[in-house]
Amino acid sequence: MSQIVAVVEALKRALKAKELTYAQVARELKMSEASVKRMFSSNHFTLHRFEQVCQLAGLGLTELAREVDSEKSDISHLTLEQEREVVGNAKLFLVAVCSLNHMTLEQILATYDIPKSECIQLLLRLDKIKILELLPKNRIRLKVASTFSWLPNGPILQYFKTRAQHEYFRSRFDGPNEMIMVVNAMLSSASSAQFVAKLRKLANEFSDLHNDDKHLPIGVRRPASVVLALRSWELDDFNKLRRKRKTRAAA
Repeated sequence: MSQIVAVVEALKRALKAKELTYAQVARELKMSEASVKRMFSSNHFTLHRFEQVCQLAGLGLTELAREVDSEKSDISHLTLEQEREVVGNAKLFLVAVCSLNHMTLEQILATYDIPKSECIQLLLRLDKIKILELLPKNRIRLKVASTFSWLPNGPILQYFKTRAQHEYFRSRFDGPNEMIMVVNAMLSSASSAQFVAKLRKLANEFSDLHNDDKHLPIGVRRPASVVLALRSWELDDFNKLRRKRKTRAAA
């Protein structure tokens, strides 16, 4: 991520923390909402405009730069050994997911049957892994980047593939705010790459909503998981009926 993009993303988060929408920013700057959206999507600001938006977010330029610098040390992935350690202990895995979901120690203890002393020890292990920092009074500060994700084909995604996916897809997906879609297509490499980029953007928006809601009470927030995927694939039953390459060439 370039410095400019990182600074603009930090400014977006500051506006969200202040619960300021693009429409409100537009009114304050006496601009159209479309123009404000275009500024943020293109990362193109005049210095004067940027300073005005910073003032609306309650941040000075120095504070914003400091926040971006502090985020550089945040991790976007665990190592292979760290993922193995996390997924190898059910309680450690649970506390890691709870922490990534912005749950406090008190909320974890109220929700799950784990003794307080044991939960603190688990948090200290996660502190050592550098997922989080356990602060005085057992406050939790995450040390993961906004782009944090599990390793591709790492231990945790392998766990999902072998165990969790069966539980996940057991649902009818007909509850409130639930859905499942299967759409088949034949795409070029360029179109596939374009769609993958859109999936990454959608995943980032999902992460932004997660961060926006972190201050809401647990009763209002519920665990939610989204699976985004694209691969070259067709049903095995279809693939078995495909002509062999030599046969196709002869035909």
